[in-house]
Amino acid sequence: QPIRAQNEIVGHAVRAMYLYAGVADVAAVTGDAELLATMDRIWNDVVQSKMYITGGIGARHQGEAFGDRYELPNDSAYAETCAAIGMILWNHRLHLLHGDAKYADVMERVLYNGFLSGVALDGKSFFYVNPLASEGKHHRQPFYDCACCPTNVVRVLPSLPGYVYSRAADRVFVNLYVGGKGTVPVDGDNIIIRQETRYPWEGDVRLLLEMASPVEFELNLRIPDWCDNARIVINGTPVERLDLSKGYARLRRVWRPGDTIDLTLPMEVRRIESHPLVAANRGRVALQRGPVVYCFEGVDNGGRVDDITLPARPEFSVAFHPDLLGGIAVVKTQSADDRPVVAVPYHVWDHREAGPMAVWVHQEAKPADVDPTDPSWTGRLYRPYVPVGEP
Repeated sequence: QPIRAQNEIVGHAVRAMYLYAGVADVAAVTGDAELLATMDRIWNDVVQSKMYITGGIGARHQGEAFGDRYELPNDSAYAETCAAIGMILWNHRLHLLHGDAKYADVMERVLYNGFLSGVALDGKSFFYVNPLASEGKHHRQPFYDCACCPTNVVRVLPSLPGYVYSRAADRVFVNLYVGGKGTVPVDGDNIIIRQETRYPWEGDVRLLLEMASPVEFELNLRIPDWCDNARIVINGTPVERLDLSKGYARLRRVWRPGDTIDLTLPMEVRRIESHPLVAANRGRVALQRGPVVYCFEGVDNGGRVDDITLPARPEFSVAFHPDLLGGIAVVKTQSADDRPVVAVPYHVWDHREAGPMAVWVHQEAKPADVDPTDPSWTGRLYRPYVPVGEP
C-alpha cells in the first residue's frame, strides 16, 4: 500500500524502521498532515501489538519480518539488533515531531534492553538476533557475514548523547537520565545541564544548571511510564504538585546559575503481564525494575529456568553487585515451591556459563485462558500484573 494508506506495519523490520524514520523526516519538513497521521497509526500498531517487552521488534526469522498482531514468540524471536536501533531512530524523530514522552519511553525501553543485549560488555562480540528465551545455544559472535549489526552498534553508541536533551523554542526537554553534562542553547544563552545519577540502578537524579546569567525557560523532565509517585525538589523546596503534559513535568521559571533540581523516580520490582492474545506469555509474567527488564538464567537457578513459578505474592529483594557483570542490580525472590530464584538484567545474559534463559516465567494462580476482549487492555500490550481480587 502507499504510505498514506498504511495502517499496519509489515515486512522486514529493519527496513521498515528506516523507511518510517525517513517518512517522519519528510513530515517534519513539510508538515504533511497525512504523513503525520500515518506515523501515528503505524506507531500504535507497533507498540500495541508487535513490540517485545525489551523493545525489540520483528518476530519472524523468515524475512526478518514482523508477524501478525500479537505474534510474539520468545524462543524463536528474531528481534534483530538493527531493528532495535531503528526503533531508537524512529522514536527520536517522532518525539521531535510531537514533544511527547511516550516516544522517549520507547527509546529508553529499547536502549536498556533490546539494544544493549546486542553487544557484549567488553564490546567485542554481538548478537544478531535477541530471543527472550533460550536453551543455551545462543551466543554473541565477533562478527557476521552480514555485517550490519556490529557496525550499527558502533555507530549508535557514540551518538547517544544526542538523544538525552531536545529543545523547542524556550522549552528544554530531558528525555533520558544519564550521568554527564550537556549544553542546550536557549534564546542565545547556553544552558549547561549536569546530571548526577546512578540510573538505571537507582532512581535519584540531580540536575545542576549553569549559565552566564539568569534565564527564563521551561524545563521539561520526563516522568517514565513505569514510574508512580515521582517527586521533584528545586533548591531544597519540594514541588507540591507536578504540572504534567505529554509525560513531562513542566518547570517554568527564571533559572539562575547554580540551581539544582532533584528528581526521585521510585523503582520497585514489578511483575508485568502481556495482552492475552500473546499466546507465548499466557499464565506468565516478566520482571521489570525501572526501565530494566530482567531474565532468569540457568547459571543462577540450578541449571533450569523452565520450572520457575512465582508465588501469588512474591517478596522481592534488590542488591547491587559491583563486581558482577560490570556492576548490576540483582533481583532475588522465592519460587512457588520455596526455592530461591535469581534474576539479572536481560541485557547481560549469556556472559557466563552457557545455559537456558527466560524472560517470561510461570505465575501461580494466573489463568492461561482469559478474555482477549477485556476492555481494560484497550491500547495496551503490557501492564503491571495485579492478582485477581487485589485492587
